[in-house]
Amino acid sequence: MKWIKRIFISIGILILVGVGSFVLYDVAYSGGETAGYENGFSIGQEAGYEDGYSSGKTDGYTSGRADGYEDGYSSGKTDGYDEGYTVGVEAGYDEGYAEGMEAGLGHGYTLRDPTYQEVITFLRQDETDKNEYVEDTYGVYVCSHFARDVGNNAEEAGLRCAFVELRYPEGGHAIIAFDTIDEGLAYFEPRTDERVRPVVGKRYYQCVEPKPGYYYKKPPHDDTIMDILVIW
Repeated sequence: MKWIKRIFISIGILILVGVGSFVLYDVAYSGGETAGYENGFSIGQEAGYEDGYSSGKTDGYTSGRADGYEDGYSSGKTDGYDEGYTVGVEAGYDEGYAEGMEAGLGHGYTLRDPTYQEVITFLRQDETDKNEYVEDTYGVYVCSHFARDVGNNAEEAGLRCAFVELRYPEGGHAIIAFDTIDEGLAYFEPRTDERVRPVVGKRYYQCVEPKPGYYYKKPPHDDTIMDILVIW
């Protein structure tokens, strides 16, 4: 019986040793796991923070730069347009006006040669012929003034008009002319709007085509045309 008792005692000791070993293992494992987790978490958190911070900084910089570029480009474009428009319009206007002045012979528009009918229509509408002829020692309002005013009015209407000087043996006379595109150079008496066909060596009064019902008498002075100066 003693040997059976010894066997049970031995088995009990083995069981106690096994259970104790298991308990000690579990306690050690649990402690090691906790310590490892805490240590690993600390190290991993630090490493993860560094990696996350670096990546976040890079992505944030890229995204911020893109957004900043868009905002800056939009604001710069708007401000540049506003400033460029203000400066450009003023400069463009001045440049365009200067070129227009040059192209328009100093009047800001281009003159053109009219048709003969356009000349007739213009002269009928122009009222220079209603002005009074006044003459004294220096001339107050004479033929040259009539020619000047009709010429200026023609230019305002966009028509190219010439100042014509007829030279006599003594003195002279001023009329106007248009280089019409259908009948060529056409002369007119600015005081009456009558057609004139001046010829060197011929008396001026004989060169005027009087209106119906009118005729010109021979003047007391010699109005023989010695030269014709057409000034554009």
